[in-house]
Amino acid sequence: MNKKDSYRPNVAMIIVSHHYPEKKEIFIAQRNDLADMWQFPQGGIDKGEEVEEALFREMEEEIGTADASIVAQYPEWISYDFPAKVAERMKPFKGQIQRYFLVKLSENAKINLDTEHPEFISHKFVSVEDALNVTAHFKKPVYEKVIKYFKEEGLL
Repeated sequence: MNKKDSYRPNVAMIIVSHHYPEKKEIFIAQRNDLADMWQFPQGGIDKGEEVEEALFREMEEEIGTADASIVAQYPEWISYDFPAKVAERMKPFKGQIQRYFLVKLSENAKINLDTEHPEFISHKFVSVEDALNVTAHFKKPVYEKVIKYFKEEGLL
């Protein structure tokens, strides 16, 4: 298995509320399988699926809505390794390679975490700084890099 094959293709989203850009609050969700772990929604890209298609499918599957628009995209793929405990469940992958999007919910979007296969038990909108303070430690370097980019672009 080469390096590319050892990382699971994934799409991830930094979701802002419909009040954006006046109010720059970010959606985070609390996982239902790991105690007090908060993260940005994300999910695998199916074979043959376009990245943007996966983005909206995963948004619908994870937060119950795809009623949103893309504001921006991080310009490259970014990867991280799973911690040992997670890697065991995710074999044969050692981590994920992700494409990040900044996504704005529409005014009429209705978040519903009670999806067919729920991954989250709670959600909230927080400041950029608060998001980085409560998210999973092993994802934090990626989150910091992506958020820094969107900040430098004047988007967050």
